[in-house]
Amino acid sequence: MAKRALITGITGQDGSYLAEWLLKQGYEVHGLVRRINATGGTHIEGLCKDPEIFNRRLFLHFAELREASALRRVLADVGADEIYHLAAQSHVGLSFDMAEITCEITAMTTLRLLSILRDLPVGTRFFHASSSEAFGRPIASPQDETTPFNPVNPYGCAKAYATNMARVYRENYHFHISNGILYNHESPRRGENFVTRKISRAAAAIKLGLAKDLVIGSIDAQRDWGHAEDFTRGMWLALQQSEPGDYIFATGKLHSVRDILEIAFNTLGLKWQDFVTQDEKFMRPPELGQLLGNPAKAHQVLNWHPEWTFERMIEQMVRSDFNTLSAQKR
Repeated sequence: MAKRALITGITGQDGSYLAEWLLKQGYEVHGLVRRINATGGTHIEGLCKDPEIFNRRLFLHFAELREASALRRVLADVGADEIYHLAAQSHVGLSFDMAEITCEITAMTTLRLLSILRDLPVGTRFFHASSSEAFGRPIASPQDETTPFNPVNPYGCAKAYATNMARVYRENYHFHISNGILYNHESPRRGENFVTRKISRAAAAIKLGLAKDLVIGSIDAQRDWGHAEDFTRGMWLALQQSEPGDYIFATGKLHSVRDILEIAFNTLGLKWQDFVTQDEKFMRPPELGQLLGNPAKAHQVLNWHPEWTFERMIEQMVRSDFNTLSAQKR
């Protein structure tokens, strides 16, 4: 009998890649979606249009993350062997303007799900997608699973709370709960309000004559950027272990926004210096600590290693945006 998995946030970047991966592994996949979003224009639209998959191996359930009774009903009906909690308000900048809703969705929904887990059959495994933003201004670099949290924005605070609650429920109720502390991860499915997609889309638009320039903030900011496909594979590996645990999913390498610009524009035969300007209104406060992950535990315990290079990832994003915009232009 096929394993059954439930994914919150299935229509997003990570959720869609995870759904595809689990289907390849022979799972029956269930996804939690908001009714107002449906599936049109989302990253699982293709799956939902496939009659061999939709409502045969992929099933969707409508519920609001803030409604505990709806969540409880869906989890009870699905009876999942594995639950992957990926849904969150994950944009750091927006979290300052939407602090309350960020904490409600990102922190309290995790607690709701963990509480419901107590009433589910013994043996249900739970993965919580945490974030490197919980480290904020880290006291050490690179960070590993023992590095204390020190968040500096509402999103990071919400993820720190959710991650610690997952640990509390794991230790007190002996549940199979794993936290994946995810560093920045990108793909052609990344939201357009994130800097990587802003750059890849702008480079494509400029090449096609649909835009003249790109205005961004600091080009010296550095992050540990990986590919979402690699990270979702790590999520699955975490729940295949006999014992639960926390894992850092990162590349262990830093790159700057300048590096993204170089690769993105060069992919299309352009020089970024001819088109890019900086504006102080897009600048974030200076970073006092360096968010750099140490994925040694994931390497050793899960045998997880990133397959995508940074360069190939950015090139893929640019070519995807170029093809999409070209089709729209025609």
